[in-house]
Amino acid sequence: MTIIRAVRAGLLGIALIGSGVAARADGLDSIMAAKVIKVAVPQDFAPFGSAGLDLKPQGYDIDMANLIGKAMGVKVEIVPVTSANRIPYLQTHKADLVISSLGKNAEREKVIDFSDAYAPFFSAVYSVKGKEPGVTKLADLSGKTLGAARGTIEEQELTNTAPKDATIKRFEDNNATIAAFVSGQIDLVATGNTIAAVIAEQNPARAPEMKFLIKDSPCYVGLNKNEPKLLAKVNDIIKQAKASGEIAKLSEKWLKQPLPPGF
Repeated sequence: MTIIRAVRAGLLGIALIGSGVAARADGLDSIMAAKVIKVAVPQDFAPFGSAGLDLKPQGYDIDMANLIGKAMGVKVEIVPVTSANRIPYLQTHKADLVISSLGKNAEREKVIDFSDAYAPFFSAVYSVKGKEPGVTKLADLSGKTLGAARGTIEEQELTNTAPKDATIKRFEDNNATIAAFVSGQIDLVATGNTIAAVIAEQNPARAPEMKFLIKDSPCYVGLNKNEPKLLAKVNDIIKQAKASGEIAKLSEKWLKQPLPPGF
């Protein structure tokens, strides 16, 4: 009897553990029961997330977290993270979601799931707004001069693909590239959309206007594996926010650019 009871107790323990995993595997139920969603957001990557003058978190990702919380009818608990610890925070359940300018790749997809894209993140060629109307694709750089920060994705891409008679002025870093664009040394620049947003914020008179895309790497909401109900809910909220224009407003507000075509 003792052995039989021990075996039964062991099997019951396994069943309870399994049911606990199953219950926790769908975070939506826990979120709705607690009426709180914990969202990991960046604290040092403007315009997606940084501290405002009042030291409160602000940025595209914070607004997106609040949008999701409002749509779910729950309180949002902001959890500041860095690039290094954002995924561990999710895996250890310190956060229910990661909204932290998170790109998708094969390695990350092994350990977490991703929503549909909620924010554009890309490299492109820009001009001063209203200038260079004839530049709409790579071939149109023929005979043109443009700037790029040395060693960046966009500089490397243009080195390999730009027309041979295009002149690429290489600057040592993003700050030097921004300074050259703002001062009028160059009217065309290859850079990321977040850098373009910084230029537009600091110097509206020379606000960049996107001419064409170089490389696209949008941002996704990160979730733990095996949370199909939560994933479906987040995707539905993102879909509705795109349809209503709310995500377009976030892009204009924080990135100072309309959403790219087809986003």
